[in-house]
Amino acid sequence: MSKVTHVNTSFSTAETGTSAFRRAQWRMLFAAMFCYLFFYTGRQTFGFAIPGIQAEFGVSKEALGWVSATMLWCYAIGQAINGNLGDKFGGRRVMSAGAILSCAMNWATSFAGGVVSLGILWGANGYLQALGWAPGSRLLSNWWGRHERGKVFGCYVFAAGLASVLSFVTSLIVVHYLQMDWRWIFRIPVLLLLVGGITFYLVARERPEDLGFRSPHDDAIDDAATAQVADDESSYERYKGVLKNWRLLVGGVAIGFQNAARYGLLVWVPVHFLGANWAKASADTAMIDPKWISVALPVGMAIGAATNGWVSDRLFNSKRYIAIVLYMALAAITSLYMYTIPTTEVYLGLVVLFLCGFFVYGPQSSFWALCPDLVGHKRAGTAIGVMNFFAYLFAGLGEPLIGGVMDTHGDTSLVFLIVAAASALSAVVALFIRR
Repeated sequence: MSKVTHVNTSFSTAETGTSAFRRAQWRMLFAAMFCYLFFYTGRQTFGFAIPGIQAEFGVSKEALGWVSATMLWCYAIGQAINGNLGDKFGGRRVMSAGAILSCAMNWATSFAGGVVSLGILWGANGYLQALGWAPGSRLLSNWWGRHERGKVFGCYVFAAGLASVLSFVTSLIVVHYLQMDWRWIFRIPVLLLLVGGITFYLVARERPEDLGFRSPHDDAIDDAATAQVADDESSYERYKGVLKNWRLLVGGVAIGFQNAARYGLLVWVPVHFLGANWAKASADTAMIDPKWISVALPVGMAIGAATNGWVSDRLFNSKRYIAIVLYMALAAITSLYMYTIPTTEVYLGLVVLFLCGFFVYGPQSSFWALCPDLVGHKRAGTAIGVMNFFAYLFAGLGEPLIGGVMDTHGDTSLVFLIVAAASALSAVVALFIRR
């Protein structure tokens, strides 16, 4: 028996550097990207449902901002819990369960009879959505070493950005082309998430050792971060190890402001571009329907995320905070410029909105790569969950604020001023990470 074990170990060591291992690495990355490509069809469709919900339930934008905040805060709580579950039970099982259960909860949300039941069901969906990101990140951290994490998380966040595109496009098709009411926004697009969850479970494997390969974590920095971390570490020890890392907590505040800016755009930009002023501009001057201008936002987000991880790896030698500060400063500038663009400038609005998405969302790939950099791959799920808790805590605070400002001033373009302020604060805080 010991002889067979010795042969297998030698085989796995030799295989780690071969093309077979490389193909397996990319297969795991593409499986996670494929699954997360559909996750936002269960979370980022709410902005397109707001006009229909307002018309049916007779509620204010601020009230619906609180509904959105409920989902975001439940997502934040779920991140703090579910990242640890990914470390404990494995990202493959937890992420797949999140996709399937969130699909079911979206259907339940579509039967809401009022703003209270809508908030309760949408909040429950937020928790189930939180079963996806951190556990999937843990699986990727198992398969990829430190010096490729920026690239890998760039690809992963790129898939999330494309998921935003998909959620925007499918929502527009449901409401404006199929002429269905707002309830179908929560029924049709999310079926893709069910497919993604099942596929991920069938294709992915938790760690290289499951397929006979050696772990890629032989880097000196990785060893230093994980040398004293036991494979059977308790949840309490894992949280304690993560929460005592002050740089991770500073990163949590920085991503909090970044995500407040991001969700300010994702939830309220559709409301802005579906408004009467932009509709009139389309009829008078533009060949592009303004509702399709809003799609420039998630397209920019997807491309920005793909570039920022590469920038942090190649240009800044894995110093993530520099890439974060650079993009967030540019996000503040482009958001301020977007606020000044009149509705008659449809094509300029298209370009600048793309840049807003590019710079606001891009740093997420560096934020997530920072987590295993700071605490090691064995605690990656818990660290990413804790950081994402901050991200959605802040995002939830921003939603009713933006909705209330719009109700008070009757000007949906004010969202860009708030996004600019949040982006600037993120850049300032990120300076203190300095790793």
